[in-house]
Amino acid sequence: MAIKEGNLEAPKRDPIAWQDPDYLNKESLYNEMERAFDICHGCRRCVSLCDSFPSLFDLVDESETLEVDGVDKDDYMSVVDQCFMCDLCAETKCPYLPPHEWALDFPHLMLRAKAYKFEQGDTKWRDRIITSTDPVFNTISNPVIAPIVNAVNGNETARKAIDKAVGLHPEAPIPSFKSSKAVSKITPSTPSNTAKACDNTTGKVAIFVTCYGDNTDHQSVADLVAVLEHNNIEVKLLQDAKCCGMPKLELGDLKKVASLKDANLPVFQQAINDGYDIIAPIPSCVLMYKQELPLMFPEEANVQKVKAAFFDPFEYLIIRHKAGLLNTEFSRGLGKVAYHAACHQRVQNFGSKTREVLSLIPDTDVTTIERCSGHDGTYALKSETYDKAMKILKPVVRRVAQVEPDTFGSDCPMAGRFIAHGMEGEGEAEHPISMVRKAYGI
Repeated sequence: MAIKEGNLEAPKRDPIAWQDPDYLNKESLYNEMERAFDICHGCRRCVSLCDSFPSLFDLVDESETLEVDGVDKDDYMSVVDQCFMCDLCAETKCPYLPPHEWALDFPHLMLRAKAYKFEQGDTKWRDRIITSTDPVFNTISNPVIAPIVNAVNGNETARKAIDKAVGLHPEAPIPSFKSSKAVSKITPSTPSNTAKACDNTTGKVAIFVTCYGDNTDHQSVADLVAVLEHNNIEVKLLQDAKCCGMPKLELGDLKKVASLKDANLPVFQQAINDGYDIIAPIPSCVLMYKQELPLMFPEEANVQKVKAAFFDPFEYLIIRHKAGLLNTEFSRGLGKVAYHAACHQRVQNFGSKTREVLSLIPDTDVTTIERCSGHDGTYALKSETYDKAMKILKPVVRRVAQVEPDTFGSDCPMAGRFIAHGMEGEGEAEHPISMVRKAYGI
């Protein structure tokens, strides 16, 4: 039977068989990595995306055979260590995703390898700590501790000491922590009872604030609330929700991902049963509930129910716009906007909805930058990968500078902060939802 070079069908990600006993079997894992690496070696389309692929190709090119069979399998994990699960290779480059007969899913193979490493105890305690966002943020975000932590993060001598002690790069930008929670500080208006349903939206939104928004980025949450209410959408903030699990997914701690899912599902289900759609301001958190968890738990009806009710903010606004329910009376233009499309938003395959909304604003010229920012979860924070993250960031910063924007930012606030870091003080990033609020004049 002839083998097709590429694939003309829409990609279809296979379920993640993480509960299969063979999933963490070393021999089976390494055999599959050899098969996948051989396909990647013969293709090399993804060499520009991250350091995983240059690492792999260097191993091949420096081997005696110049093929994957000449690479020592003990070196395979050096490829895995450079993967930060952005998913771009699978969703924007790879022609061999299922239903192609080669059924190559590089990110989910890397996830399997990370899960194997975690199961073997081959992860740094630093990484276990910084991915434990709920306990860490809950400890930091109180009126006594938050100012101390913020002062330490801004102190060069202290940052160098932290670098030596735990391996967090002294120049990596760390967010400022709030001394109160967004869910307790931000109060939506009284419901107006004017919400209108359209297509698959109810016109009532429950915001999954996320651990990041709850503890460090109150502004984006407040701006999202304001924009939704300006469009006659009833809003409430979900209480008692836990981390989405993305940090633990990237670490390979899949049991913890499952426990966070179990904690959040009742919160989300109650909101859905009460007639609310769910929106999160962080693309990674949306991706967890629209892709990763449904693929980890394909047989769980409640997971699929949450998936159907979960939206990116701009995906939601465009659905409303197409039904004639979006307020397009903007009071001011934004001028030149350098908009960075977050990787975890791009791979959700619903199109460039953020750009569509921004383009509705008069006197606004939007330049979209579709390249990885390099922040990638905790990748840009670590001493051993900060310089690589900065290398990935450089083309994005250069493109922003070329635009000479009046404002710039990303759907991912961490990416936006990292871009601003690369701009070396030439402005602060704004979440696009904050840009929309500014354009409304509210």
